[in-house]
Amino acid sequence: MTSYERRETREEPHLLEETLSGLASAMAEPSRAKMLCALMDGRAWTATELSAVVDIAASTASAHLAKLLASGLLVCVSQGRHRYYRLAGSDVAALLETMMSVSMRGAQVPVTRTPQALRQARTCYDHLAGEIAVGVYAFMQREGWIADDGSAVTDLGKRSLEKIGVTLDPRTRRKPCSACLDWSERRFHLGGDAGAALLIAFEQQGWLTRTPGYREITLTDAGKSAIFRVFGVRFKGQEGK
Repeated sequence: MTSYERRETREEPHLLEETLSGLASAMAEPSRAKMLCALMDGRAWTATELSAVVDIAASTASAHLAKLLASGLLVCVSQGRHRYYRLAGSDVAALLETMMSVSMRGAQVPVTRTPQALRQARTCYDHLAGEIAVGVYAFMQREGWIADDGSAVTDLGKRSLEKIGVTLDPRTRRKPCSACLDWSERRFHLGGDAGAALLIAFEQQGWLTRTPGYREITLTDAGKSAIFRVFGVRFKGQEGK
């Protein structure tokens, strides 16, 4: 091994450590963490909108956004005179969701620390999360619609999803299906392309509505009936029906 190769071998671990440390530092500041959480609704936000939700000055928000952009956590999209910020991808969203789950482990009574509206149904970047999503995932796993580890949709699952209007993308570059740990329920919900397609289908069919700018999701009466019929997931008030 040459001296150059020995030097490269010694430096590579340090590069990884420094990169990891820089990423953690970018996420550690409370205002930046709030921005990242706000962007978990899957939309693109302007700097003004993010400064308002975090309650800081626009100039301070710009400095924080520059840090998040440099770390690779966000991307900036220009449209006309406006600039919009969004999460860099579903992998970043998955990282944030996992960190939320880890951060809640110390809570003795985790249920009471999560608002009921968020706990029942919310978005996790571009897919469904919360009690309902966990119930849907458990059904799909139990019925053989997805692999045991949640890594793929089975042929049975594809046919079954098509019957309820869920369109999967066979050419997707992201994970076709994944088990995403739900931070409030401590169990898995459906992520990846299949999770995103499921949320789109539910919304298009009028089973749920989304509140712009928030992660909460409201299930319609038709949606509650349909989700119970298809996935066997009961809602409060449906007991005995």
